[in-house]
This record gives sequence, C-alpha cells and structure tokens, in this order.
Amino acid sequence: MPVYNAGEYIERCAPSLTGQSLGQDEYEIIYVDDGSTDDSLERLERLAARHPNVRVQTQQNSGWPGKPRNVGIEMARGEYVQLVDQDDVLAPEALERLYAMASRNGSDIVLGKMAGTMVGPSNIFKRNRERCTVADAPLIETLTAHRLFRRQFLVENGIRFPEGYWRMEDLLFMVRAYPLAKTVSVLADYPCYFWNRREDGGNNSGAAFDLADHYRRLRLIIQVLKDSTEPGELQDRLLRRLYRVETMVRVGEPFITDAEDELRRESYELSRGVARECFPPGVREGMPAVQKLRATLLEDGEPEGLLELARRVRQVKAHLDVADIGWREDGALSMKVRFTLRRPSGAPLTVLEKDGELILDPDFTDGVPGVRTLPIADVLSYAYGELLVHDRARNIWWFPEGDLVPRLEAMGDGLSQVVVDGQAVLDPRTLAGGEPLQPGSYDVWLGAQALGVGRRPRLNPADAQQRTPVGSTALGDTGRTVSAGWSGPGKQLRLVVKEPAPAPAPPPRPTGARRVYRAALRLLPKRSRKAVRKLAASVTRRVRG
Repeated sequence: MPVYNAGEYIERCAPSLTGQSLGQDEYEIIYVDDGSTDDSLERLERLAARHPNVRVQTQQNSGWPGKPRNVGIEMARGEYVQLVDQDDVLAPEALERLYAMASRNGSDIVLGKMAGTMVGPSNIFKRNRERCTVADAPLIETLTAHRLFRRQFLVENGIRFPEGYWRMEDLLFMVRAYPLAKTVSVLADYPCYFWNRREDGGNNSGAAFDLADHYRRLRLIIQVLKDSTEPGELQDRLLRRLYRVETMVRVGEPFITDAEDELRRESYELSRGVARECFPPGVREGMPAVQKLRATLLEDGEPEGLLELARRVRQVKAHLDVADIGWREDGALSMKVRFTLRRPSGAPLTVLEKDGELILDPDFTDGVPGVRTLPIADVLSYAYGELLVHDRARNIWWFPEGDLVPRLEAMGDGLSQVVVDGQAVLDPRTLAGGEPLQPGSYDVWLGAQALGVGRRPRLNPADAQQRTPVGSTALGDTGRTVSAGWSGPGKQLRLVVKEPAPAPAPPPRPTGARRVYRAALRLLPKRSRKAVRKLAASVTRRVRG
C-alpha cells in the first residue's frame, strides 16, 4: 500500500488488512510511506508495533503511487502480491479466497470483484472464471491495478509502474500485464475490494491536469499494447477499448456538448492526432455503427459533425417493455424484458438496407456536417443486454442468471431496429454470488447497448399495467421474505428483503407471593375463585391507594 498524508484513513483501512481470515503467518502487509508531511508515518509505526506481519518502509516523496508500489513489490516475500490504496478496504476473506483461486489455477493475475461508491457494475464480474486470457475474456474493459498478481510473473517480465507524476499509471501497468499473462482468473461471487469515495474528495489528485500531457501518455499506452501483441483481430479488439474510451471520450457526449469552446477545440485536435496516427484501420472498422461514425468524423477532421452527432446521440433514450412479471413457484422472479432505443420524436433508432448493405438510417444522420454513408459490417456488434441488481446499502452490483439476446427486427420499407429481449429470471436465493440476498433494499436496472449506444435505465416501464404490486415470497429456508414492487425514483422495480418478525415474548412467569396465590387459588372450588379474585383485587387497590 502506497501512503501519502493518509491520516485517519490508515486506521480506517488497517482493520480490513490485519483482520484477514488468513493466519498472520501466511501474509504480510507492506506500507510504503512516500514522504508524508503529516503524522502518517507515526501511525504506521504504531500499527507495526502491534502487528508482527506489518512492515513499514519510508522514502522521499516521489509524487505519485508508482514508485511506492514498485518498492513494495520488490520488498514482498510472498508468492502473490495484492495492491491496495490507502483509502480502500479489503473484505475479510478476500486474500484467502483470491489465493485459493490463484493456487488451484496457477494464475498470473486474479481479478477480485470490486464494490463501493467509486465502482459501477462491470460484467467481467458476472460469473467466476477459473482460467481465461485477454484473448477469450473481456479483461481489457477493466484496467485498474487493484488485483492479485503472482510476484514472479511481474519480476520476470519487468512489469513495473511508471515513477514520478504519471496519470493513468494503472492503464500502462495492465496493458503490459494482460497480454503476457498465461492464466487470469476472475473471482466474481465475493466482493473482495471496496473502493469508496472519501468524504473530503481526497481520492482525486490535486495536481493540475495537463491535457496535452495526458494524450502523450495515452500514445505510450497504445504503443505498449501494440508492442505486446501481434497485428490482427486480437490486437484490434484490445486497441478498440483505448480508442472508444480513452481517445474518443472528449469528442463525444456529454463532454463535447458541455465543454467551453477552447477546451472542446483542444480536445478535438489532440484526440484526432492520436486517432489518425496510433490506430490501425481495423480498430475503427470493427466498431458498432454509431461509434464507427464518430471515429470516422474524428479522423476525417469534422469537429462540427462530432458536436452535432453528440447532440443527437445524447437525445436517444432507452425504451423498456416489461411484461408477465411475477414470482414463480420456486421463489424466483420472472419477467419478459424488451429494450430498444428511441429518438426524441419517439421513432426508433433504425438501420436501413441499401444496395444490399445496412447503414444508419439517413433520417438520423442527415444534416450532420461531414457525414458519409458507412456500411455496417455487423449490426449486432457489441450489442448486449443484462439485468443488474444494486445492493443499495453495501454498494455491490449483482448479475442475475442469463442474458437478454440482441436481434434485428424488421419494421418495413427496408428499416430495422436492434431489439434486446428475452425472459429474465431473478432468483434472490442465489443472487448474491450463489447466496441468498441479505436484508435490505435492492434496485433493479438494465444495462444494454445497441448500435454502439449504451444505456443503463432503471427498470421502471411506463406501462401502467406493470405498476401493480408484485407481492412477496419466502426467501428459501432463510426465514426471510422478499417483496418486489415499484418504488423510489421514477417508480423503479425494487426488491426488499426482511427478516422474520420476532415472536411475541411469552408472559412473565409468576414468582414469589404471586405464585403462592395462584397455587392456592387452584385448590379452591371453581365457584369460589371469582369471589377470591374480587377480594384480592380490592385489597390490592387499597394497598396501592
């Protein structure tokens, strides 16, 4: 763990590290203090005095987490190293579970499920993966370095963090690591790492952001990925993430529609330089329709076209239809879900068949400066749909079993729309990584993408028929109940899990004189008991009076 002026966050995080379910002789905790100017070092030394497996190293300030991380990896004596930041928390069984998965698979890297206020849903954590690689799993979609690494894998391949001030250091580290890893594992059924936003906003660096320097670093990251892979389909697919997210983020919505003119122009020029000089043509050609159009406008030098496209795409909304929702006899919640994209007029976002090829509907693209007709190689490219369930109290995202399926639906006159639909099943008995849901509230969302336009709407269809209460059911043999209904913002579908109501306390057993009185009362004939009770009550009132 790199530490710089962490203050009280040392004590906030420390119990999650020292309290791991592994025995203290099975792991060590290495803190590298990067020249803190507050009392962080004193706090660390007190912590080390109480825990024999805590080691503290101090150094002159390097200005960024890269060097302290490198120092910690060099100091480590374990078979595996887990990187943790000073603001974050490990779950109690994180190291035990991560190491168990790593050991049985000989993993070079293990990705533990992330949760917390700084983390959104990532479908890389939909299911456990014992063995995969960057070639057969979407690992490139998650590039944070808060992972478990086999130490010799890092050392033998010279995988290190850049030192000194270097934003995006995690991206550089991971694009070096992923292509070299022979076995990567994904632990998705247990939240391992909680990445939480600090109350004081201290997660974010106070260093000034230099946009030109940012794009210089991005060029290096792209080159490292190209150097570690062979030209071809795999390289194009990996690079596509760096083009779609890191390169085009500042020429798409909402950035380009909200930025001041000068910042918009600078972002466009820097993005265009990277797009034209760093990516092979196959990267752009394999993008879904709207993203391919955006990349083409960028490379063709059409800043006004990019702005107009962003305005139009920003107005595209998700449309949901939910039907036949209800509890099955086995305790699972079942529903039919249908997702489409609609323009502000209410018309669907469509594609048109022209001369044997599919293109974006000209009714959507006409008037965009610099637009040209682009054939869509695969209309279902990157299209998907999935339900998401958010544990509101614990900030954990869970993925129900099964996926919705994208398909092309004909609408007449050569027009078609992409539809993502299917029967969705949400089983609260197994939803939390194979375990029943804990007591609390859970919001249900839909994550979906079609034609390169992604949306995450609340599951709150406008159909009044679906607003009726869904009701409750028993949560397996836990004694809990789970109810489903429409509540919260926008009448979102929400599950509420409750513990059983406690049984009423039995009446107190009579003691002392009262016990003797009741025993004597039972010895009397029944016809005499009423008179005795009346006399006793009268005496009691006089005594109390």
